[in-house]
Amino acid sequence: MIEIPEYAAQVLQTLESNGFEAWCVGGCVRDSLLGRTPQDWDAATSALPEQVLELFGAQARPTGLRHGTVTVRSSGQSIEVTTFRTDGTYRDGRRPDSVTFTRSLREDLSRRDFTVNAMAADVRGTLCDPFGGRDDLRAGTLRCVGRAEDRLAEDALRILRGLRFCAVLGLSAEPETDRGLRSCRSLLNRIAAERVRAELDGLLCGPAAAQVLRAYPEVVGTVLPELLPMVGFDQRSRYHCYDVWEHTLHALENAPPDRLVRWAVLLHDAGKPRCFTQDERGGHFYGHPAVSARMADGIMERLRFDAASRQAVVTLVEWHDRDIPRTEKGVRRALMRLGETRLRQLLAVKRADNLGQAPEYRGRQTELDRGEEILEELLRENACFSLRDLAVNGRDLLALDFHGPELGAALERLLLAVVDGEAPNERAGLLKMAKLLKDAPDIRVIDRKYEQK
Repeated sequence: MIEIPEYAAQVLQTLESNGFEAWCVGGCVRDSLLGRTPQDWDAATSALPEQVLELFGAQARPTGLRHGTVTVRSSGQSIEVTTFRTDGTYRDGRRPDSVTFTRSLREDLSRRDFTVNAMAADVRGTLCDPFGGRDDLRAGTLRCVGRAEDRLAEDALRILRGLRFCAVLGLSAEPETDRGLRSCRSLLNRIAAERVRAELDGLLCGPAAAQVLRAYPEVVGTVLPELLPMVGFDQRSRYHCYDVWEHTLHALENAPPDRLVRWAVLLHDAGKPRCFTQDERGGHFYGHPAVSARMADGIMERLRFDAASRQAVVTLVEWHDRDIPRTEKGVRRALMRLGETRLRQLLAVKRADNLGQAPEYRGRQTELDRGEEILEELLRENACFSLRDLAVNGRDLLALDFHGPELGAALERLLLAVVDGEAPNERAGLLKMAKLLKDAPDIRVIDRKYEQK
């Protein structure tokens, strides 16, 4: 039995009481069987879209009439109600050219991608499972409905969806589906970048992300070809017992499921194959953080990430190998440059990176622990690490006749003096220091003059 939330049950009951079949379908049923809370509930019905619109009146609006979908508001929630249908051909490898409405729930379920998504539940929680989705869930199996290659070729995005389900739900593709995921991978080039990005986001944050990437590098490499040179690339370094790809996957296994952290870990060593040199001491990758950062920037631009996410990941990749002294001054400076959120993410990237190295070189965990302790101490003390926290502001410096770029430069210099512990964050003292900036552009000189006063 599946427990249907009241708002969805009301919609099903209204449809049933008017002589129509009505079922909750797809992911909500799957997640309920797994004991997970569904993000949303979708319904399928024998009612035609026009009948749904008439039945629910002002509560309904057409959101996809071509495919039979009407969105119904119920108790402040929205539920998509779609007429039972069969799909025509998929000439573009993404959407059916046409749909045909049907009176059969089984026919509707038969067009779906995987058996675990081809289940339905009525208002009483009774399960309809014509393709064995519940048994596949119990066995941890991903299986296409029908012939795998046909189903995946219809809509190539299903390839990445399948990998995402494996990463998030811990499923493993059965042999025919596994072959289809691999053999149809070239079709992914037809898929819009935004849709690829969304599926990769979900995949990377899944508990089994590393296992899926390990099993399907050639599939993921179809949309992220920059990763393929990492696979099997021997680092020839005493610090590493894994090749570049395996190191990355071990790091990923030790990264928190933060979307930006996971992307940064995935890409942090992407530039290593391009930077490899070797001498009598072994392999080296001089300059690889900068190269990896440029590659990350290009990948994220191609996948049309928003600017903030793109900049965040590029910064984390660029900084991943940079030493941050485990001192109050060192952490203050990092806070000034990165801010609290980004610094916490960077420490997570560094921790994961270190845990992907050879066991004898994983001792940096203690150093990272100390860095986090100092960070927490500074935050408890409300330490000044940004212009927002500085005891003086732009208006104060305008009153001292600072203008344009020199005003911003002066504020930055005052902030640096406070961050480095060379001046207290006190308004009167900072104003005196600011007056000296007119004559002494070097902050160190200013500090000495200030001390002499």
